[in-house]
Amino acid sequence: MLIGVPKEIKNHEYRVGLTPSGVRELVANGHKVLVQTQAGLAIGFTDEQYIQAGASIASNAEEVFERAEMIVKVKEPQPVECRLLRPGQVLFTYLHLAPDPEQTKLLAESDAIAVAYETVTDERGGLPLLAPMSEVAGRMAIQAGAHALEKAQGGRGVLLGGVPGVAPAKVVVIGGGVVGLNAARMAMGAGADITILDKSLTRLKEIDMVFGGRIKTLMSNSANIDESIREADLVIGAVLIPGAAAPKLVTRAMLKTMKPGAVLVDVAIDQGGCFETSRPTTHQDPIYTVDGIVHYCVANMPGGVARTSTQALTNATLPYMLELANKGWRQALLDNAHLRNGLNICRGRVTHQAVAKDLGYAYVDPIEAIKAAS
Repeated sequence: MLIGVPKEIKNHEYRVGLTPSGVRELVANGHKVLVQTQAGLAIGFTDEQYIQAGASIASNAEEVFERAEMIVKVKEPQPVECRLLRPGQVLFTYLHLAPDPEQTKLLAESDAIAVAYETVTDERGGLPLLAPMSEVAGRMAIQAGAHALEKAQGGRGVLLGGVPGVAPAKVVVIGGGVVGLNAARMAMGAGADITILDKSLTRLKEIDMVFGGRIKTLMSNSANIDESIREADLVIGAVLIPGAAAPKLVTRAMLKTMKPGAVLVDVAIDQGGCFETSRPTTHQDPIYTVDGIVHYCVANMPGGVARTSTQALTNATLPYMLELANKGWRQALLDNAHLRNGLNICRGRVTHQAVAKDLGYAYVDPIEAIKAAS
């Protein structure tokens, strides 16, 4: 199979879909790789390194999309990229379709096969291709939040760990999954006073065990969220419903009860955000203020540490990439139910229930759609 790797074009997105070491593995398995020139240059992966690994270099994105049988990316395709996709071509990347009706429409019209990293599952019920970026985003949420708390950024002027004689900042993490756990770990390392809220009592018990009681845990409900954010200096939104739009857990009315200059970091912004006042921002212009509350809602947070993120992502995606390439997309998806859960759109049909429900499409069973496309 010929795998194509275009250069990412989203604002301040420096990650790339495949490292040179990933290329080497694909080539060793008998496949060809076409990488757009300078796709990884910003993070130290040169064209020469890709060539040494066995890839060919394309002069532009149009050549990559025209020639490749499978397109491997990081971020969701922008409208210009969606229009380059062709019928039967495989797209393997993050999609986050539920809050993005335009992208969903364009992908359906492309007649391509769109497999989303964020809905691929594993035997433990986890999301193995979302996890590495969730780990990065959770850790970054604390450093981004700490910076936004500085007075020059509009924040309260509070240091996360305090100093002797001065209380540390109060950090509230809504969601105890991979993002929340990594955010809590970083906040604890900075010396903050941390509370995690989650809907699962079992998860809260696990968190209590992991941190030895050094982090407060609360059941996630409207009353506890309301009470917690009143005292918070920094709130991390870390909720996830796989494939679906994030629930709005903090309303605009609730902002008026918070401390002026408190900070909200919405890691769920890729899925529409879990704060009512959230809107996507970029690394170029990351924060804005609503009712005196600072919002950080960068939709590609891991792109800020693009080299680390690219290496972590390739580690996770490469086995699935190899499966799609070695078997062909149809057989790979039929053989592997967890990979099949990543199929969001197949030849114009929406094959993920949460996406279909949130955007008003008819849901088509993935197996039915795969067989219909054969």
